[in-house]
Amino acid sequence: MKAWLPALLRLAVLVLLVVFITNPDWFEPLLKPLTENGAPAIYNQGSLLTLTLQHLRTVLIATVAATIVAVALAILVTRPAGAEFLPLSRSLVNIGQTFPPVAVLALAVPAFGYGPVPTMIALTLYGILPILKNTLAGLGSVPVAVREAGEAMGLTRFQLLRDVELPLAAPTILAGIRISVIINIGTAAIGSTVGAVTLGNPIIGGLVNGKVAYVLQGALVVGVFAIATDLLFERLDRRLRRFAARD
Repeated sequence: MKAWLPALLRLAVLVLLVVFITNPDWFEPLLKPLTENGAPAIYNQGSLLTLTLQHLRTVLIATVAATIVAVALAILVTRPAGAEFLPLSRSLVNIGQTFPPVAVLALAVPAFGYGPVPTMIALTLYGILPILKNTLAGLGSVPVAVREAGEAMGLTRFQLLRDVELPLAAPTILAGIRISVIINIGTAAIGSTVGAVTLGNPIIGGLVNGKVAYVLQGALVVGVFAIATDLLFERLDRRLRRFAARD
């Protein structure tokens, strides 16, 4: 297979996704066979573009919040002042990974009510786990000799963290963020069951009203969205590793 074919295929899928969410009516003939009794084939309770942007906004806010908390916590427990909490943080990560994201979402609703807030809080809490786990692994994998060399050069602890440890751990941290984002893209759709406006709206609406075309629209956009995001992170990871190798 030619080397440019996979890239061309990815580009075609992304273009198709953009066209679908901006002009879904163009695809009505393809979805019409899935409808019954003259029901509309295209989701008409809101714009797919608006739902996609709201979905992206929810995932982005949760990811940024989770990254800040997870990286800060990992830095804290890997410093001398917080080293005693390192075993506890690892245990919490291992325990937290056993909880499905849907369960976290369900627990957030009684505390914060319906709407976008419990969805964002649930996504943030669950998103912290893989980022924290990978940040701990990344910082822990920095060779002692490298740290000692930095100290010998007169670097302060902050400079050592900023210029040596975090850059070396960056690919591992990015892998954790990648896992968190992919999980949250799917989980955010479930947030529509508690009042959040996401791509889960056509999925839930279709399931409730027996409209397969609606379910398919939402599921396809969520799926392609997740695949496209994963490919983006893959490219970022390659560039980051090449940059680290040059240094």
